[in-house]
Amino acid sequence: MKKFLIPAALALTLAATVGVAMTGFATSASAGPVCTTAPRAQWLTEAQMRERIARLGYTNIRVFQVSGSCYEIYARAANGRRAEVYFNPVTGAVVENNED
Repeated sequence: MKKFLIPAALALTLAATVGVAMTGFATSASAGPVCTTAPRAQWLTEAQMRERIARLGYTNIRVFQVSGSCYEIYARAANGRRAEVYFNPVTGAVVENNED
């Protein structure tokens, strides 16, 4: 009986460890930046945000969406490069800018 319990306990421990590790990986790999902790009632409206984005020189906005606690766009930056940009929805500030 002892011969069976030790391998079974080891297998369960290994499975639990791998499961926790994979959960952490999936969460960290798909998580975007944290842009604000303010409630949505304090966020700029989409129209206000689009106006600020245009003033920053972004054009050809293909995607405008809420992503977690951010406004996220896919557009062209003022320099013509493709950009994925995360904005603080309360202040309109750029939190993360990824350009090609």
